[in-house]
Amino acid sequence: MQDFRLPDLGEGLPEAELVQWLVAEGDTVNLNQNIAEVETAKAVVELPSPYAGTVQKLHHAAGDTIDVGDVIVTFALEGEAVDAAPAAPAAAAEPEEEEKATPNLVGYGTAPRKNVRPQRRARAARAGSPVSADTAVLEAAPHDAIVEQPMERPVERPRSTPPVRKFARDLGVDLALVEPTGENGLITRGDVEAYAGRTGMVDAQAQAAASTPSVTTTDERVTRRPIRGVRKATAEAMVRSAFTAPHVTTFQTIDVTATMELVASLKGDRSLEGHRIGVMAVAAKAVCLALGRNPSLNAKWDEQAGEIVEHHYVNLGVAAATERGLIVPVIPDADAMTLVELADAIGELAATARSGKTPPAAMTGGTFSITNFGVFGVEAGTPILNPGEAGILGLGTVAKRPWEHEGQIALRDVMTLSLSFDHRLVDGAEGSRFLVDVAGVLEQPGRAMLLR
Repeated sequence: MQDFRLPDLGEGLPEAELVQWLVAEGDTVNLNQNIAEVETAKAVVELPSPYAGTVQKLHHAAGDTIDVGDVIVTFALEGEAVDAAPAAPAAAAEPEEEEKATPNLVGYGTAPRKNVRPQRRARAARAGSPVSADTAVLEAAPHDAIVEQPMERPVERPRSTPPVRKFARDLGVDLALVEPTGENGLITRGDVEAYAGRTGMVDAQAQAAASTPSVTTTDERVTRRPIRGVRKATAEAMVRSAFTAPHVTTFQTIDVTATMELVASLKGDRSLEGHRIGVMAVAAKAVCLALGRNPSLNAKWDEQAGEIVEHHYVNLGVAAATERGLIVPVIPDADAMTLVELADAIGELAATARSGKTPPAAMTGGTFSITNFGVFGVEAGTPILNPGEAGILGLGTVAKRPWEHEGQIALRDVMTLSLSFDHRLVDGAEGSRFLVDVAGVLEQPGRAMLLR
């Protein structure tokens, strides 16, 4: 039998919610076959099997929140009988084993296993010889890790899970002083809370506040849902942004009839069949061009270093509304793309986001963002900055309105642009120039030929 523990799915996220199992007990699975879907604070990801064999036991049900390092499934490996009795200890020396694939508890899939058996590690530890360990794996699961100390005998590290270790660090509790009550000497969250309560570090009210509801409850008048997953991460990011960066929002209403005519003509171009080029793609191209002329909007405020970091590339974040909440996946090096390439990237990004399959890595590293609330019929808004970025552009709905055109009143396609920016990095004049540059391209797409 072999247990598989929930791996670290990226960025040190401490837990994940089990969305659904893709296998059942008794199923035979192949190496790297997807066995479950789990939702982190970033996205829904598929979990591949690190073993080939038979699913002996599923330890959790859909909807459960699982800590990184907890056992989620037990396998009977290929060549082993299911429910077989343990083999008697071998008296003779064991033959050398071939290299096998074992679970890499940080990231996905499998990692090569070094040809060193646990018995040899144990003998090395008893002899006082140095013991090497995969620290990434040790951090991702409950363990009896051996911590190396120069010129001293290795000492045993307290057994706990990553969330419990983080909880203890937040309270200032030394796990070496906590008495474990969990199975096989595992220190639980309750053990840490009990120790902190006895020593006066936290009171009962604080302990209660630290508890997070894990189930949805409904009565006749209200429904209560736990705050977790994408919604929790979005809320934390928006609060951090709102109370860190001084936001300023400016607006400009423009005539985009020429852009709408361009989009219509491209839809009828047979050479572009299969490419969906819309207003969003044209606006994204306009943003990339305008950022080249206004670099302060493509910068970051580095508080720790005391520096303003200007990026010479554009990683464009595109806000996407999904059933699980708002996410902002990123198009890397968007400034190097053609209009068609941008349109394809936006379409692929949106489809992936709607399916809930956007990987956590695809939502990091953005330098500027764009959001289209016009698809909901909204004319304007005050978008909140994505943390670490200097600006975000909101696109309003395109509507037919009476508008002055060539000295006369005509019915034109009109939309409102909403630009929010970090006033620490961007002055009002710089923000206005950027918005005018974006508006110029959308009013006259041919102007893009003059910009670089």
